[in-house]
Amino acid sequence: MSNTYVFLSIAAMALTTYFIRMLPMAIFRKKIENRWIKSFLYYVPYVVLSAMTFPAIFSSTGSVLGASVGCVVAIMLAYFNKGLLTVAIGAAAMAFLIQFAGM
Repeated sequence: MSNTYVFLSIAAMALTTYFIRMLPMAIFRKKIENRWIKSFLYYVPYVVLSAMTFPAIFSSTGSVLGASVGCVVAIMLAYFNKGLLTVAIGAAAMAFLIQFAGM
């Protein structure tokens, strides 16, 4: 891999990041008052995070069953207001146990 390729890749990523952050400020000059648009924009980060996370959950283990059980355990623990570390360890432990059992 040449230095030129690396520098061009870094420049492309920097420009992409800059435009993603600059365009909303340039397009929306005044405060957004519409309740529907404000509500829509409020949930965008959660949707994007979910869209990136869920495919990774099911492809992270060798077993779809283990990943599914781990995901369900994580959702249940999060629903009962457990901490992030508890949720992560519980989900990983259940996925491991399912795979260890050979299911």
